[in-house]
Amino acid sequence: MFLSRSEDYLLDQMIDVAAGRTRADLVLKNANVVNVFTGDVTPGDIAIHGAYIAGIGEYAGNEVIDLKGKYVSPSFIDGHVHVESSMVMPIQYARAVVPHGTGAVVADPHEIANVLGMEGILYMSKSMRGGPLEFYMMLPSCVPSTDLETNGVALDFLDIKPLMTEHYVLGLAEAMNYPGVIYRDPSILEKIQVALRMGKRIDGHAPGLEGLDLNAYAAARITSDHECVDIEEARRKLERGLHIHIREGSTARNLKALAPVIEPHTAEFCSFVTDDRNSLDLMTKGHIDSMVRESIELGVDPVLAIKVASLSTAKHYGLQYVGAVAPGYRADIVVLDSLEKINVEMVYKQGVLVAKDGKMVEDFGIETQPRLRRSVNIHYLEPEDFQVKVRGDRMNVIGMIPDQVTTEHLIEEPKVVDGLVVPDIDRDIAKITIIERHNASEPRAVGFVKGMGIKEGAMVSSIAHDSHNIVAVATNDRDLIEAVVQIVRMQGGIALAKDGKVIESLPLPIAGLMSDQPIEHVSERMKDLKTAAQKLGTPLEEPFMAMAFLSLPVIPKLKITDLGLVDVDRFRLIDLFDVPE
Repeated sequence: MFLSRSEDYLLDQMIDVAAGRTRADLVLKNANVVNVFTGDVTPGDIAIHGAYIAGIGEYAGNEVIDLKGKYVSPSFIDGHVHVESSMVMPIQYARAVVPHGTGAVVADPHEIANVLGMEGILYMSKSMRGGPLEFYMMLPSCVPSTDLETNGVALDFLDIKPLMTEHYVLGLAEAMNYPGVIYRDPSILEKIQVALRMGKRIDGHAPGLEGLDLNAYAAARITSDHECVDIEEARRKLERGLHIHIREGSTARNLKALAPVIEPHTAEFCSFVTDDRNSLDLMTKGHIDSMVRESIELGVDPVLAIKVASLSTAKHYGLQYVGAVAPGYRADIVVLDSLEKINVEMVYKQGVLVAKDGKMVEDFGIETQPRLRRSVNIHYLEPEDFQVKVRGDRMNVIGMIPDQVTTEHLIEEPKVVDGLVVPDIDRDIAKITIIERHNASEPRAVGFVKGMGIKEGAMVSSIAHDSHNIVAVATNDRDLIEAVVQIVRMQGGIALAKDGKVIESLPLPIAGLMSDQPIEHVSERMKDLKTAAQKLGTPLEEPFMAMAFLSLPVIPKLKITDLGLVDVDRFRLIDLFDVPE
């Protein structure tokens, strides 16, 4: 349906159409054109020939559509996203985001890579091509993300090097092992060198980094970061030449804090990214269009916001003739009702209308489930596996922070019953466990978390960044085990249990991360899961996404993996009762 990379730009024809000597294939008449180069909005006709924009002015065409003063902007680009976090297959993801004006995403498949390695990357690569959404890829840099956990497979620079030559691969994905970069760990430096030799970009991931360590990280020619949580951190990283990925996901929501960084002299060094946004949010809140809309509400100039959502991202990744409404640029454009509401009425991909009034023009159907190997493997569980004998009068507890993936490192007095540490519902302290699920091996760890709000039952998921072992938050071991068994039955997914019974579940059989069902189905099931979670007591808007990040050992301050509690600041495993003085 759409142009392949090998198809030529018809230079002679484009010049003739642009000069008005030949009719265009399509003319969008009476448009207000959003100019992301000058910051202006100018009236005119848009002449489209083939897949490209020929000119803006007064034109005749074989097909003419009168826009009657509506606004036309470049389609939006998500600068950093893990498609797997939508919990649906790539074509279903495209069905959700394209009607919201998204024309391209820069995807990092490291979620499925941590489960299935190159098998997972190649599946995503194949599934992402040829549809109405342009999928660019950054190859995972940290599989596993650290040596403080067990994942499904390890990838080195020799594994990813062959794919670096593909045109859709823009570089190396987030270098989340930032201590490894700073202290010259060969396993990460070899991957950076491969990308640099091929002229590719390296994305960053450096929460809270500053001073000489930030200099060292930037000196590795890492050019972006999506972990800024406040304006001071964003400006600090801008000063060192990092491109700021402003994130608004389902859990990590940084747009409100970072919107002030978008100014005329900095906008070209900023992008909007979702990182991790689930299917329910995509269907109800939208995608990059929601970030453009919210940034305008926060006081950002509308054209500047659109620039951040389009041209700035395209330029950062070296995408030529993408991200603007201008002669010679690809006709990936959106028609908006206004520059305040940013309601997307029509979406064009390479000059073809692909979405209108919030729906795809053509139904792309349901992708069949791929033949991927079994990915949830767990030995028989015993209640004793999750019992914690008291060994001190103070313990390390993970403290949740609303709307952030960072956590606090709390010191709490344990609640003890018959010599065992148990959840303390009155103080909002629940049990958390991570169970290795890739190799049916024994590693599993038990700790405690404060802030989930759960008062009864258990919540369990096979989505646990980045190694995606089983994560469970529970008030009792009976419900914990019942929900884990349901995850094994489904070969991945989310399950809630109460009074020894599973009360709600969602199968995610593709690597334990994605459903094989339409996104509408997954979105509705997510509503049911959230309702059930609220009945268990949690007040969190996104309890499952929040739970998934409790196992990510590259985000401060205290996390848990299958090998134990991780003090991220010291980047090492610690005992539950190894309390700092």
